[in-house]
Amino acid sequence: MKMFVALAVFLTVNSAFASTRLVLNWKPEAEFGGFYAALLSGAYEKEGLKVEILPGGVGTPAVQMVASGQAEYGISSADEVVLSQDRGADVVGLYAVYQTNPHGFMFSAEKKWTKVSEVLEAPGLLAVQKGLPYFLFLEKTVGKARAKVVPYLGGISQIAENPQLVQQCFVTSEPILAEKKGLKVKTVLVAEAGFNPYTTLVVVRRSFAEKNKEKVAAFKRAIDSGWKQYLANPEEANRRMHVLNPSMDMETLSKSAEIQKTLIETPETKTAGMGSMTDARWATIASQIQTTGLVKKVKPSAEYQWK
Repeated sequence: MKMFVALAVFLTVNSAFASTRLVLNWKPEAEFGGFYAALLSGAYEKEGLKVEILPGGVGTPAVQMVASGQAEYGISSADEVVLSQDRGADVVGLYAVYQTNPHGFMFSAEKKWTKVSEVLEAPGLLAVQKGLPYFLFLEKTVGKARAKVVPYLGGISQIAENPQLVQQCFVTSEPILAEKKGLKVKTVLVAEAGFNPYTTLVVVRRSFAEKNKEKVAAFKRAIDSGWKQYLANPEEANRRMHVLNPSMDMETLSKSAEIQKTLIETPETKTAGMGSMTDARWATIASQIQTTGLVKKVKPSAEYQWK
């Protein structure tokens, strides 16, 4: 009888670890490499987890899916967490892959700009998504763009057609695609101007984390292991992501994986550990979002993250 009771307990405990969903906010690319490395290496299984990675795409509501319980974990950014909580969503940051935000501006290599202020002070055309927090923050703190602002259409089609145009980008992606097309480009990070929210940020419902502390801690250990493996050797995970997203060739994935290393590993992570977050950084991010007028009141830093 005791044996059957023990077996029932074992099955009950492990059923809680049976299916865990991680929803991405974009297609499989290098910025998600560590999550796939954890899958391929068995890091999830070693922690008693069965993880399903759900690829995203244009408009994937990853945060909303986590908040509504459609997925246990999702990929977001610190500024989106602040905005989502202001709107009542029960989501908190768990693990910050990118310590330095990869959002930037891309332009012709002929230009000598090294600062965001120089980009905004220049005439011409600037392709951006105007309503995003980073651009609202820059308009408030650096100044209105002198260039004519036009909608960003995605990819590199606009700068390929007009090399004098400046466009928003992720420094780990569009510049590589531009160079493959024979364009000579340079970039400057938005973080240079002080707006630097954590991104490729794993989020979870606080209510879920409070009820499943062991499971959440196990997931965090697994993705940390995956990211360490990916940074050391990205090839296997890149092959898997190429199969899932054929538009990303192996050369592009490899270059992107190399470029992002300095955005993931910083002097702070050398002591605090990869994926770590600080109260001071969250306080800064929340305050900056407040200056844009997108939120009226900010919360204590501890409410934006799960430790």
